[in-house]
Amino acid sequence: MGELRVVVDDLSGAEVARFLEEHVEQLRAVTPPGSSHALDLEGLRKPEVTFWAVRDGDVLAGCGALKELAPGHGEVKSMRTAGEYRKRGVASLVLRHIVGVATERGYERLSLETGSFEFFAPARALYAKYGFTFCGPFPPYVEDPNSVFMTKALA
Repeated sequence: MGELRVVVDDLSGAEVARFLEEHVEQLRAVTPPGSSHALDLEGLRKPEVTFWAVRDGDVLAGCGALKELAPGHGEVKSMRTAGEYRKRGVASLVLRHIVGVATERGYERLSLETGSFEFFAPARALYAKYGFTFCGPFPPYVEDPNSVFMTKALA
């Protein structure tokens, strides 16, 4: 593994499109209909979303996105690590980057939605490690037994 870089990605490349399609398919396979909130390519291309790819040289190692929900409030979206890069710090790297950008933008709060199933336990542990705590649903979400909501106050 070389030096990992977090770079803004314009979502135009076939490699990123495939990676995100696999992400959405995987999440829909483990989450009941109506409870999967992963953004597809079009959702990620909206002006209120910034998307980052994590690169190891030319290899796509992972990704993450930040969506502005309201002035001062952002949402972590599309966190994914390529299988061969799991347990190698990719998710921590991109999450720290997202928190840093949200702080630079002056956001007061960063929130996220993830699944309540065992499949999502590593994600929940990662978010807790970086100071996210459990909370109720935030707009546009509603209470859902298949979802867990977490938030972090930013300085």
